[in-house]
Amino acid sequence: MAQMLLFSDPRPLVERLGPEFFRHAPQCPGVYLMRDHAETVLYVGKAKNLRKRLASYRVANPDRLGRRHLRLLRAVQRIELRPCDSETSALENESMLLRTLRPRFNRAGTWPGPPRFLAWRLKSQHLDLAILPAASPDWQTYGPVGAGAVHIHAALARVLWCAAHPRCGVAGLPEGWFAGRHGQICSISLSITAQSEFQHCTTLLENLFAGRAESFCEWIAERTTSWTHPFELGVRDADLEALVQFWAP
Repeated sequence: MAQMLLFSDPRPLVERLGPEFFRHAPQCPGVYLMRDHAETVLYVGKAKNLRKRLASYRVANPDRLGRRHLRLLRAVQRIELRPCDSETSALENESMLLRTLRPRFNRAGTWPGPPRFLAWRLKSQHLDLAILPAASPDWQTYGPVGAGAVHIHAALARVLWCAAHPRCGVAGLPEGWFAGRHGQICSISLSITAQSEFQHCTTLLENLFAGRAESFCEWIAERTTSWTHPFELGVRDADLEALVQFWAP
């Protein structure tokens, strides 16, 4: 018999905006601006489907969300929705708003420096990760990210390589990868067994980049479930925490 919760999880945005706001949000691409009581924009986000994306903000579970994310949900008083014709248009609008407004709860896309995009592509025998100066049709991309792309690229390369080669452990990382020295493009070879396991990796990465890191972290932990050494577990968990915190609002 499933255990019942003594207290339900907080729903600050549902209480302020009402369930109808989430239920009637448009099911189309667009951007959303989260504002505080003074109408200051706290956070700007992009969605393929605004209704589905906003649904992830309904519950403020303190066991699943970081403190930064919880602070945002407590501060938001209004959410402005701006539907777009396509996901590409939504991305362009989001990038413009981030550079112009630089909301304090956004971490990606607010830097005035040269743009950097995190990119990935899954081939039959390898997974490629890259930092690109612009979005490319040959890659799935996220960004612009700014200088943080270098750190996140290194963390992703480590955890994904270890997920592909769990028996090798951290000690088996290619030379220089532990310190993040793998260049702007790195390739993770996949065994026959790993190829089937990595088929849904791109979906997990999309979830991670959308701020839904739980499924990605669970998959990495499952792939490295045989690890027992405290050092290896510490490196893995530190990289996963860095990824979670980077995308947390």
